[in-house]
Amino acid sequence: MHLGYSAVMLHKFMILLMNKGDVVAVTLLALALWSLTGCEESAQPAGPSTLKVARSYDSAQVARGKALFALHCARCHGESAQGDVAWRRRNADGTFPPPPLDGSGHAWHHPRHWLREMIRNGSAPQGNMPAWAGQLNERQIDDIIAWFQSLWPDEVYSAWWEMEQRSQRGQ
Repeated sequence: MHLGYSAVMLHKFMILLMNKGDVVAVTLLALALWSLTGCEESAQPAGPSTLKVARSYDSAQVARGKALFALHCARCHGESAQGDVAWRRRNADGTFPPPPLDGSGHAWHHPRHWLREMIRNGSAPQGNMPAWAGQLNERQIDDIIAWFQSLWPDEVYSAWWEMEQRSQRGQ
């Protein structure tokens, strides 16, 4: 069960009262908010999971990916996968600069199959990323993905993992 508009407004009001130091009102509002959440076993969180998800790669894969990233990707995406600072603004030719892959950009919004396709086939016409098919095999592509995902904070990786699971189920 997701919290409705009323519960969200109660939560905001509770924060306002906390800032004013009204402990009794905050306690009563907290109880009201808690009662709106229900006790169903099938309840889903309203936002991304805060649970730490086990990463789907090992240290050897991350090490291989780091070396491959340095060799093939860092020239454009940066040594730390930080991307171009203006990655959201189009270049004069209408393409986008290389985005960050360190968890601060949008790469985590895409399922693994999409990340693989982008590396394999490049980003033309919206970007200038070359196609790496024929130069990188599937294992190397997965190693590169493992390395830049290893940079993602746990909450970003958890949100990606949930999206990845939905993608695999066809949702």
